[in-house]
Amino acid sequence: MRVLGDIADSQFSIPRLSPNSTATGDGRSGFIVEWVDSCHGFLHNSVLVSASLLFVAYLAYEAKKSLSKLSNRRSYIMIAYYACLWIVSLLNLAWCCLQAWECTPGKEVIWNLLSLFTTSGMLFLEVSLVAFLFQGNYASGVEALTRTFLISGLIVGLDLLFKAIYLFGFGVPLFIDNTENIQKFKWGLWVIHKLLLTGVYGMIFFMYNSKWRERLPARPAFYKYVAIMLALKGLSLFACALTANGASFGFWLYGIASVCYHAFYLPLLYVTFLADFFQEEDLNLENVYYSEMKDAGFFDSDWE
Repeated sequence: MRVLGDIADSQFSIPRLSPNSTATGDGRSGFIVEWVDSCHGFLHNSVLVSASLLFVAYLAYEAKKSLSKLSNRRSYIMIAYYACLWIVSLLNLAWCCLQAWECTPGKEVIWNLLSLFTTSGMLFLEVSLVAFLFQGNYASGVEALTRTFLISGLIVGLDLLFKAIYLFGFGVPLFIDNTENIQKFKWGLWVIHKLLLTGVYGMIFFMYNSKWRERLPARPAFYKYVAIMLALKGLSLFACALTANGASFGFWLYGIASVCYHAFYLPLLYVTFLADFFQEEDLNLENVYYSEMKDAGFFDSDWE
């Protein structure tokens, strides 16, 4: 247990933030000092900003080719999803760059709003990805797009509404972390939230390893995505449960899970859902999917 305590006090851990703490200095110098010295620490913030900035730079570098591919294929789903990815990536970049707002007096409301819309946007991409792939790989058409966005929008809209009620109605600081005054009610809400997401990914993972896998998209990339997300959500659930019971190690673990999610989720999503669409030629795309299905064992029954 002493080892875990030492780890929790390491540089990468989230410091004991106090939303009411005052910034040293004023103006730009105060913001820089807060960003470097407080609000999770330099290493935490640097990883977040570097990863999110590199991904946005990559999207910008590939934008011309991506827009050309979207224009030629005219897939409504891909066009909408690509636009959503850009919006959420920019929101996430702003969230990563403005970490100092979390413990800057007078910035609580705007930080909560930024966090609320950023996390809701990322959740929308999560839900819509599952909905898209359950309708078939690269399904197009206004009807498919409308049905998918209605389902995703309804789920995310309810999630956003409940979070807003807790934030601005009951004053629960969902997005302001402080180990000096851990609110069990807040972390209990996060436990429920992570439990639902873990359950969804767990169910899909189980289906991929059962006789019902034929009902899922025959793409190993999707299976790997589900496995990674199941591990990440499971880690977040475990961390929230520990923190709710007052364990400082859980608070540190939650910080690690948060960094992994905000830094690497969007690139993972891009590789899983959009990379093949933008990189493969039309004539070779079918062969690529056939090879993936064959490697996954979906044609083994043909030889029995």
